[in-house]
Amino acid sequence: MIYSLRKKFIKICGMALTAVLVIIFILILVFSQKQLNSAMDQLTDRIAANGGRFPYKQDADRLKKKEDRQVPGFITEETKFSTRYFTVRFDRSGNVDFAELEAISSVTETEAVEYAKEAISKGSGRGWISSFRYKIEDTELGTTVVFVDGSMNRSMAFMTILVVCGVLLGSFLVVFLFIVFFSKRAVEPIAESYEKQKQFITDANHELKTPLTLILTNLDIVESEIGQNEWLSDIRSESEQMSALVNQLVMLTRMDEGQKNMQFEQTNISAIVSDVCNDFQILAEQKEEHVSVSVEPDVSYYGDPNALRHLFTILMDNAVKYCDPDGEITVSLTGGKHPVICVENSYRNVAELELGKLFDRFYRSDRARTYNGSFGIGLSIAKAIVQNHHGKISAYQKNDRYIGFKVRL
Repeated sequence: MIYSLRKKFIKICGMALTAVLVIIFILILVFSQKQLNSAMDQLTDRIAANGGRFPYKQDADRLKKKEDRQVPGFITEETKFSTRYFTVRFDRSGNVDFAELEAISSVTETEAVEYAKEAISKGSGRGWISSFRYKIEDTELGTTVVFVDGSMNRSMAFMTILVVCGVLLGSFLVVFLFIVFFSKRAVEPIAESYEKQKQFITDANHELKTPLTLILTNLDIVESEIGQNEWLSDIRSESEQMSALVNQLVMLTRMDEGQKNMQFEQTNISAIVSDVCNDFQILAEQKEEHVSVSVEPDVSYYGDPNALRHLFTILMDNAVKYCDPDGEITVSLTGGKHPVICVENSYRNVAELELGKLFDRFYRSDRARTYNGSFGIGLSIAKAIVQNHHGKISAYQKNDRYIGFKVRL
């Protein structure tokens, strides 16, 4: 149980850490792309504002004087020597007016015109075509399309993203190792409390079994001498109930210890379900309950046969015990990779049950806690058995007349 708790703690922390780092990575990726686009757009704006050519010093001085045209801080006199760009202008009729290719050698005039036509066809004023960032600007003379080579900037952004990815991955591994290391300390108080609880139940079992055995032995002697009577029968009944409770508590503790107390082997679940149904058939008939069984033949599963038999016995005992008089009990078993067992019974008060609490220890739907042969820990044992088989068990309400229990191994 403690190992399972620690494993769950590590899993939750790992998932939370992964989510945080993924969000950080996405934010960095989005911010980096926006910064790249912003820088490229400033370059295309400067070139477009100067008629399709990179502004030289006199052009920059002229543009500085315009209030609505400010030279970006990162653009210097040296920027024009490191910027690869080309411009294509179309007249009002859509014909190519000129193509400016002096600042680039990797693009021919024909390719430049094709790039420009493709950019115009996209219907967006800005965007990317191949490794070029473009801007479309309508002027009195026609339409100007400016392209700036962003391959260098993109490569730098990509390398930055790789570095960030490596840093985040390294951070994840380091923090995850810390989580694994400190998780043991985190669950130590719970482990200590749990061990004390187990020790208490074990000690109580030893301390209670001896007087209970003596009581029942002395009852046998007294009954043999004076015969049975109402008071002696009450003492025997209560002693047997207490003995059964002690045994169930010990069994629950063993189930909580996990798989180390279980013997796993290939098991025919179909045979187990059929046998248990037959065992309860007479009891159900005495209570005028109808049992309907649907079991797929030869369903095989790797598990502890004794534990699985006990699991199904608990479910059938629960169904027979709480089924309405003249009611119906339905049992089904389906095979496959994960066998599924369903046990349903009619129960007129199903709407009043707190289904989420049925597997809690000592939970009783009867708030007066009138003894009816149940201590409220049978379903807790069933849940422990299912968990030790890496399965799930759940309670559900079927319409307003039936309650069901589903086990998925």
